[in-house]
Amino acid sequence: MFSFGSFLVAYVLAAAVHAAIGPSGDMYIVNADISPDGFTRPAVLAGSSTLDASHPGVLVTAKKVDHPHFPSVAECLPCEGRPDENERHQLVEGRHDVHRHQHRTSTPVPASKSTIQMLLLFPSKHWHGLFQKGSSWADGPAGVNQCPITPNNSFLYDFDVGDQAGTYWYHSHLGTQYCDGLRGAIVIYDPKDPFRHLYDVDDETTVITLADWYHIRSTSVTNKAMFDTTLINGLGRNHNGKATKLAVVNVVYGKRYRFRIVSVSCDPNFIFSIDAHNMTIIEVDGVNHMPLTVDSLQIFSGQRYSVVVAALQPINNYWIRALPNLGYTTFERGINSAIFRYSGAAIEDPTTTNSSLHNPLVETKLHPLDTSGAPGGSGPADISLCLHITHINGRFAINGASFEPPSLPVLLQIMSGVRSAQSLLPIGNVYTLPRNKTIELIMPGGSSGAPHPFHLHGHNFDVVRSAGSAEYNYHNPVRRDVVSTGFAGDNVTIRFTTNNPGPWFLHCHIDWHLDNGLAIVFAEDVDTIEREKKKVPNEWKELCPMYQSAH
Repeated sequence: MFSFGSFLVAYVLAAAVHAAIGPSGDMYIVNADISPDGFTRPAVLAGSSTLDASHPGVLVTAKKVDHPHFPSVAECLPCEGRPDENERHQLVEGRHDVHRHQHRTSTPVPASKSTIQMLLLFPSKHWHGLFQKGSSWADGPAGVNQCPITPNNSFLYDFDVGDQAGTYWYHSHLGTQYCDGLRGAIVIYDPKDPFRHLYDVDDETTVITLADWYHIRSTSVTNKAMFDTTLINGLGRNHNGKATKLAVVNVVYGKRYRFRIVSVSCDPNFIFSIDAHNMTIIEVDGVNHMPLTVDSLQIFSGQRYSVVVAALQPINNYWIRALPNLGYTTFERGINSAIFRYSGAAIEDPTTTNSSLHNPLVETKLHPLDTSGAPGGSGPADISLCLHITHINGRFAINGASFEPPSLPVLLQIMSGVRSAQSLLPIGNVYTLPRNKTIELIMPGGSSGAPHPFHLHGHNFDVVRSAGSAEYNYHNPVRRDVVSTGFAGDNVTIRFTTNNPGPWFLHCHIDWHLDNGLAIVFAEDVDTIEREKKKVPNEWKELCPMYQSAH
């Protein structure tokens, strides 16, 4: 079990490197000043204590078991004190029993009042890629699955991940708060990983996060901001700044490494590569796939890839590159880069080039290890929806409706007896879906701001038509939970089965676009949702009254 601890306001001097919590521990959410690219600004950080809070947040790890309970999480924002290290509560790991304890606090560490006011203080937390079967109340999005957590109060996320294993991540799901730093990776290790024979090393040192970083706070953005720096594992160089420290991935000659690449981006997608090294993809968004060797891959916001890299090149330093599709799209002076360093190499910047790239990832070449194929096969789906993206009054809209988070979360509306799409708020944004049906979504490309990486909560899906392709594959299409809609002429098509009751967000993972209305909600199997309301913890039911009185 994990107990994710209190939200405190504090200053930290340095980020933790390769820190991890699991299978038991506390997570502390901290407002602090950081300077990952030489520019100092306040951020929202997460750590195993108030002293090692970092951006990206502390790595969360677990092992797949028959019926694991994934991290139980408690958050308290901003509390009136720092936890006494001898009084911090623990939740005991177990497959079936959940042990809950109240969090206790003592003396606070003050931070700038202006810093507190400029950062969002009412978070909720989403566990990206985890299905939340039987626990849609714990999925996290404010306005859909819960009300935000208020200052000086706590909330326990407690859910079962079933048979899921792989690479995931967590982030705030209120407004654009995760752009200010509240984001981090999750790894669920599988002791029976079918690809275990392909690699020697897979631990906290082989997780690679890619992020965009802004010198302004997200609350200062009125429409969309241009990011200032690409961060790899929390460090990067600004195009007009000093030659600041870069992240270093250390390897030993002859070893094979499973690198888990996680895009925690708010906006840009990246072309990721390691000079002079091929990468063999074995996992896509938490799903095992047939090994596919590439020398570069495009990764969109929210997507994850596990790649195996053999350290067989001459001992040296090599550039790790993450070329964004926006902003400064060069590698001058080490921007958009990190260092891949062999043991025994000099401590210096690489001088390598990437001029030989010729084998990029093509999404249609990815095929899951599970050969069941897309639901419904090549026959028609039970329900087919075409989602047209437009602009209305300066906001994004899907099929004519722009998403505005309702004051009463969709889940609470359903549990209160509201059943029809015509009655559920926000009007025009909620689609009711019956249980055990094959759903097909068609998302034409080419809209303003494209390509849009769309993420579906509560499910993964089969991409039967990918961006850049006119072919349909129902036999063995890539299976994932974030897909790019592509450009004009694309007609990306996905399929999934309604086997998980709950209200599930479908939204663009460019956070500025989501905040500007680019989302809908699927209310799946509303009858079952209403019947299971007794399983929802009382603490969840108290979130909305507390938020409405405090907001």
